Amino acid sequence: MCGIVGLAGRFEHKETLLAQSCDRIAHRGPDSRGFWEDAASGVALGHVRLAIQDLSEQGHQPMASADQRFMLVFNGEIYNHPQLRLELEQDGYTHAWRGHSDTETILAGLMIWGVEATLKRMVGMFAIAVWDRQTRNLVLARDRFGEKPLYYGYAPDGLMFASELKALMPLPGFDTQLNRDALALFLRHNYIPAPYSVFKQVRKLLPGTWVSLSAEQIATASWPEPVSYWSALDVARNQPRMRFEQDGDAVDGLDRVLRQAIRGQLLSDVPLGAFLSGGIDSSLIASLTREEAAGTLKTFSIGFTEPEYNEAEYAAEVARHLGTDHTELYVSAQDSLDLIPALPHMYDEPFADSSQIPTALVMRMARQEVTVALSGDAGDELFGGYSRYKRVQQWWGKRERVPAGLQAPLGAGARIAASLLSGPRAEKFGKLEQVLGAENMVAFYRQFVSYWQDPASVVKGASEPASAFAQAPLDSLLDTMMAIDTVSYLPDDILVKVDRAAMAVSLETRVPLLDHRVYEFAWSLDEKYKLRGGDSKWILKQLLYRHVPQQMLDRPKKGFSVPMGQWLRGPLRDWGEQLLALPRLQSQNLLDAQRVREVWMQHQSGQADNSPRLWGILMLQAWLDEYGIKP
Repeated sequence: MCGIVGLAGRFEHKETLLAQSCDRIAHRGPDSRGFWEDAASGVALGHVRLAIQDLSEQGHQPMASADQRFMLVFNGEIYNHPQLRLELEQDGYTHAWRGHSDTETILAGLMIWGVEATLKRMVGMFAIAVWDRQTRNLVLARDRFGEKPLYYGYAPDGLMFASELKALMPLPGFDTQLNRDALALFLRHNYIPAPYSVFKQVRKLLPGTWVSLSAEQIATASWPEPVSYWSALDVARNQPRMRFEQDGDAVDGLDRVLRQAIRGQLLSDVPLGAFLSGGIDSSLIASLTREEAAGTLKTFSIGFTEPEYNEAEYAAEVARHLGTDHTELYVSAQDSLDLIPALPHMYDEPFADSSQIPTALVMRMARQEVTVALSGDAGDELFGGYSRYKRVQQWWGKRERVPAGLQAPLGAGARIAASLLSGPRAEKFGKLEQVLGAENMVAFYRQFVSYWQDPASVVKGASEPASAFAQAPLDSLLDTMMAIDTVSYLPDDILVKVDRAAMAVSLETRVPLLDHRVYEFAWSLDEKYKLRGGDSKWILKQLLYRHVPQQMLDRPKKGFSVPMGQWLRGPLRDWGEQLLALPRLQSQNLLDAQRVREVWMQHQSGQADNSPRLWGILMLQAWLDEYGIKP
């Protein structure tokens, strides 16, 4: 796991500039750093390394291919690279291997197979930049699900790219003009979805894509269209359904493909462990990892002193049953509050999933004992686990019982009622208007996952751009929700939250459920294997029950949350009041100051819990202060 930076163009003193950029992301790679420049082409690459595979100098980056054609910087892990080496040798790669790093394997793949064929063969997480000396093209590529970040954009002197935005900010000519359209999306979702970034002149490369930039395109600041080499949405729409004689055969199939993923992700030359929350997904990953790994598995969980948020006792029970070397850390509200000032720097783009707080705390704890940790993320997206899925299906069912001709007029009546009322009653009529007014399943779901229903009216001068919610619905509402979450909420919220929190303490996290073969298997299953008798993630649970007694797991999930509503009325009130002061909001001329103040005061009075919407505004304001950005 590492951090990458690069420049292409007329920038002067590139080594000094990239040294400054590397300083900004040194947490991603504390073990070593490297620099390479092709002065004739104007291309320079920088790298900070967290050594996981091949800890020797043979794994140092930037790294050249054996024929010297390609120069590469790479952030991530390729889990199947030992198998790829065998395939490369069979396909004619005759050079002696210098070491056993996956970086060298990627370069060999580029030599033998080319860019797209190599990307399609790789199983892993990655952000890659490679300069082709022969074609004079710069290729940027990102893994299938977007586990690893990659920003790229233009300054007057040329192209720049990096693993984190903060690495680009010190570069000369970096344009800090805010993308107000992207901020409208941020207020809707509390994250900024790719390809947008908070800055107008910077984009995120979409998951599962690569882009090739010629010297001419770089010189003219062109934005070529990224090429897709794999699409989660295409799989969701087109994966053939499998038929099983018995339910147990389906469970066996999941067992095989998930173990295959875990075996690959155990590839490491440094200590490795697993997170264990006591829930279904993490317990299953820990169970299979313990069986597949050599030696005793280290597991980690975080507990809260408030009983209504604490699941550590359940995680400890599962750990005892599995026989893992378990570590738990109980944190107080003050521990969480003390972390908040560090969040804008950790998440160097406005980001407002409040579970970022406990996530950062558990990463910090795990890093004291291991350098790599496996997580159970993505089980909800793949197997229909989010509780909101049930609520949305219930509301959709109610809507479908209303005759089509009455939906529009009833929705209009609900909108009028909402405007005349206040508090909870207004919210109920507002929800009814949303339910009846949605044009299809995608629009219907979008309303349920929106924090602000009309964010473009809150961000001054904004026009909300298209996002993943512009997709056509799939065959069922559940499929539609899972697919959209996989290409929006998962990469731009969950994976961002985990990557930044883990890399802030130089910890690598791995997600076995995001092996694309596991994803393809999940989408080959009929819906009954995900949702049965009102029970979500049915097949995951059946597999887990083979390893952990059912009674140890059958309980409502509390979630990885914090009492933000209470904090904003208590210990965080003064902090929030300072960030949301009316004179400050008015002078910024970024947000509708009166709207924001109304939401803040409504929360303070106890009329409603507006903490999710307010957390987004507060994280935006704290981010502006952290980086000295003037709207």
